[in-house]
Amino acid sequence: MHLHIVLVEPEIPANTGNISRTCSVIGASLHLVHPLGFDISEKQVRRAGLDYWDELSLFEYQSFDEVKAAYPDGKFFYCTTKGKNTYSEADFTRDEEIFLVFGKETKGLPEDLLRANPDTCIRIPMKENKRSLNLSNSVAIIAYETLRQTGFENLKKEGILL
Repeated sequence: MHLHIVLVEPEIPANTGNISRTCSVIGASLHLVHPLGFDISEKQVRRAGLDYWDELSLFEYQSFDEVKAAYPDGKFFYCTTKGKNTYSEADFTRDEEIFLVFGKETKGLPEDLLRANPDTCIRIPMKENKRSLNLSNSVAIIAYETLRQTGFENLKKEGILL
């Protein structure tokens, strides 16, 4: 299984930087859909990603349709507070190419996209009347559930205590 993180029109450079670091340490590809709310070379983005940029598999697109066209056999999950299923109910074990799609920080994903894909809209449970978690935290939570379901394949699972 290969994991892909898709950010549709991200707005906050530090979030994208943090997400790039997460992608680097778990071996996920990062796909950015324009317009971005920042320049990818901005210091805030690079600082948050630290020295992991060289190991990042990064792709940029002008539209989400370009992402879908590039990966016609991919399994896309739409991460949204409006999803009817929780992320832990999703089965990430059956497909080779898993795409976790996240929307911009202020508005999330477009409603027409969510309506067109209700069965693959997933959410992180939270208290009622709370808007959402931070984007980079949301990516980490759902990405690690995906990896847990597949046995943390290709990741170091044990540390060494000196």
